Amino acid sequence: MYSVPAYATPAADAALAPHTITRRNPGPHDVQIEILYSGVCHSDIHQARNEWGGSMYPMVPGHEIVGRVIAIGDHVKNFKVGELAGVGCLVDSCRTCEQCQAGDEQFCETGSVGTYNSKEYNGEPTYGGYSTQIVVDENFVLHVSEKLDLKAVAPLLCAGITTYSPLRHWKVGAGQRVAVVGLGGLGHMGVKLAAAMGAEVTVISTSDSKEADAKRLGATHFINSKKPDAYKGWEKSFHLILNTVSAPHSYDSLLPLLKTNGTMTLVGAPPTPSEVVGFNLIMQRRMLAGSLIGGIKETQEMLDFCAEHNIVSDVEIINMNQINEAYERMMKSDVKYRFVIDMASLKG
Repeated sequence: MYSVPAYATPAADAALAPHTITRRNPGPHDVQIEILYSGVCHSDIHQARNEWGGSMYPMVPGHEIVGRVIAIGDHVKNFKVGELAGVGCLVDSCRTCEQCQAGDEQFCETGSVGTYNSKEYNGEPTYGGYSTQIVVDENFVLHVSEKLDLKAVAPLLCAGITTYSPLRHWKVGAGQRVAVVGLGGLGHMGVKLAAAMGAEVTVISTSDSKEADAKRLGATHFINSKKPDAYKGWEKSFHLILNTVSAPHSYDSLLPLLKTNGTMTLVGAPPTPSEVVGFNLIMQRRMLAGSLIGGIKETQEMLDFCAEHNIVSDVEIINMNQINEAYERMMKSDVKYRFVIDMASLKG
């Protein structure tokens, strides 16, 4: 074991502050990574503040990790010292259940191991990317292209795969019309990815101020859902609606926008239920679905797709000591579109 500096919160009502954690020495199958950038996900706030329940303290958040390999175990085959590498939301799973065997480790039947606020199978807590180093089994480490802006790659490890996975699952491509609801950290990635897949993209937002950005990111159309008759003429328009909104809103207002056999998939989780009138689903054989992240294989596929199409997140770089301010700004949606921590600021 060895010690590394980090930022942690000791309780749900406490700010994040400097902290020291221990990492295991690299085992035969481990990759040791110097963390260069760590993205800041809204779920970091939810878990740091115990808004979902079950949080463990002290907590070191961060599951959008990119860095450089500084050591490998004797049996590691797929990584070399000096290569770029990434770590997303998972650092282990049982690897033997039906879901893991299918490449869906995020749905591991015995419970996958999260990058932070989780426990390894040996009972040790996991600590995330708000730290200078991490040690992870090579099967849960990802290759990162040297072609992309590394700091803007970090959010792909969560926001990227969270939107890529449903787009791939529902086979989005040329000739399809996709609506992205909400233009935030998830939504802006959904627009970029769907457009790169060849779909005609429409952004649905509550603010006209988002229209210019929506079209810059790849959208063809924009709908302000707050306007009277906002959806007039848009009925039965979309093959897929990617709903990224986590604030309370009406699913029923969106379902009529789907074509026959269309799907609205949720990647945002509002804190209160939304009523759904059965006829909005029944009459056109529509589907209301949900999606989490992707498995390791699909996450690597997403990173390769982004490298091929030169896709990264729109980011604002912060120092580690600005994280509490960043959390407050995120609560006000005051970021375009993801904060990323320069981990060099933790070393200095």
